[in-house]
Amino acid sequence: MTTFDARLSSYSSPLLSLFRIIAGLMFFLHGTMKIFGWPIGEAIPVGTWPLWWAGMIELVAGLLITVGLFTRIAAFIASGEMAVAYFWMHWPPLEGPPASFWPFENGGEAVLLYCFGFLAIAGLGPGAWSADARRRTRVGGAAPGRVVTGTAAPAATAGPAATAAPVRRRGLLSRFRR
Repeated sequence: MTTFDARLSSYSSPLLSLFRIIAGLMFFLHGTMKIFGWPIGEAIPVGTWPLWWAGMIELVAGLLITVGLFTRIAAFIASGEMAVAYFWMHWPPLEGPPASFWPFENGGEAVLLYCFGFLAIAGLGPGAWSADARRRTRVGGAAPGRVVTGTAAPAATAGPAATAAPVRRRGLLSRFRR
């Protein structure tokens, strides 16, 4: 007999992908509204600081997150942009007019949700339905006998990989140390 948690855990990667796609698409649309004035609003003049540049980050990062390409870095950058937006525009503790700390009052509710949603995507990965997951399986993938952890990792069902302990991933700089 399976529990409710066990049933839902089998859907964690597709649900993460669905969350990533919707959040990325909404972020992308925020960028299109600022850059092109589409689907609603008016376009911001090119180069206007900081809104036009924020729109460019939202446009590019939103598209990458939606497709699932370079997802972790795009989500990390998007999360950082939203953190800056909250502290600079919604609750400016260092400069600007005094505003309420509470996001419900200062209009920063959606900004905080984007910030921590993208931070979760950066930490959890893109999920199974992503260009990153397809690239990983085509270009090398996991080495035989190596256990890869994460939401987009293929499940090892038989063989030595099924019982082996997870292998520590080495950092980017370790590839240059030989």
